[in-house]
Amino acid sequence: MTEVSGAVEADRALKAKHRSMWASGDYPELAHDLIWSLGPILVDAVGIRPGDRVLDVAAGSGNAAIPAALAGATVVASDLTPELFEAGRRLAEERGVELEWREADAEALPFADGEFDVVLSSIGVMFAPHHRAAADELVRVCRPGGRIGLLSWTPQGYVGQMLATMRPYVAAPPPGAQPPPLWGDEAHVRELLGDRVTDVTATTGSVTVDTFATPEEFRAYFASHYGPTIAAYRNVGENAERVAALDADLIALAERHDRGSDGGLVLEWEYLLLTAQRR
Repeated sequence: MTEVSGAVEADRALKAKHRSMWASGDYPELAHDLIWSLGPILVDAVGIRPGDRVLDVAAGSGNAAIPAALAGATVVASDLTPELFEAGRRLAEERGVELEWREADAEALPFADGEFDVVLSSIGVMFAPHHRAAADELVRVCRPGGRIGLLSWTPQGYVGQMLATMRPYVAAPPPGAQPPPLWGDEAHVRELLGDRVTDVTATTGSVTVDTFATPEEFRAYFASHYGPTIAAYRNVGENAERVAALDADLIALAERHDRGSDGGLVLEWEYLLLTAQRR
């Protein structure tokens, strides 16, 4: 096997692993329960208008794609994990909009150069392992003068810290893969996009998550719904000591970040919202 073909096979295996991870649990329910409000925030920030042709990269079940369609745009929702589309189609039908759903790797999008007026991603493209390749694709498929909008968890925020907490319990990433929360670092994203874009604006915000009564309830929900957490538990397997340590670390994280004062668990999940214009 040549070095090139070996790299291709390794990338295919990595993408298959990612697809399987996000298909596990119930990410559409999690997105609907906890972070659905982020999609409209991104759609508003990037100024989607009737008639825009929009691509949502790593769209999941459509928490940004569906609001974009509701704003009057023609929308393609793309994702590496088409298992998430069924829930998205149901939600779109409930809201009375039609979208095109396309299986696609964020690092090798099956679209023409400059095909879209707006390219966006809400808590999606950040999980593509090779940041430079994904950023190059975001820029490539956006027309000159078009807009790019990205909403990503920050490294220092709650989800960024949760991913860091789980890192010792998962398999080591392959060479060249970068941590997802780097997309929540403004300097990193500016460097990825470079001088191919202008009018970059970046702000931080947060979504309040007060769904869970206790840190233990939070841990149990993520262990059953969230692909990366499910992957961490699968990796430690039947090792009771490691399972207990992961349980304790996730509960301790929630306890440290709890902002509740009346007995319920209240978490603020910080994100970076960045918009730019393609030169």
